[in-house]
Amino acid sequence: MSHSVQEFSDTTFNSEVLGGTTPVLVDFWAAWCAPCRAIAPVVESLAAELAGTVTIGKLNVDDNPETPAKFGIRGIPTLILFDQGQEVGRLVGGVSREKLAGFIEHSLAAPKN
Repeated sequence: MSHSVQEFSDTTFNSEVLGGTTPVLVDFWAAWCAPCRAIAPVVESLAAELAGTVTIGKLNVDDNPETPAKFGIRGIPTLILFDQGQEVGRLVGGVSREKLAGFIEHSLAAPKN
């Protein structure tokens, strides 16, 4: 795994994601999930490209059950974008690099309530 993708856990989620200084995209995944493995290279390449602008990380739902339950994760992969501790966008399922990049851009451009 590339060094630009962080690993989040139930214990680090609040400080590293909700308390992050930059927007954070979290990839909720599991090792047994084929679509999760399929989008991993997409997530990693965007992490390198957006380093410094958006923090991108993964949370293994099998190892960290509390956080996915808190956010109502029912299917994986689920990608949630957080900005200033708030969920600003959510994608479920395998997505193309273009769709994921557009989703991040659109979610961050949307007016905050």
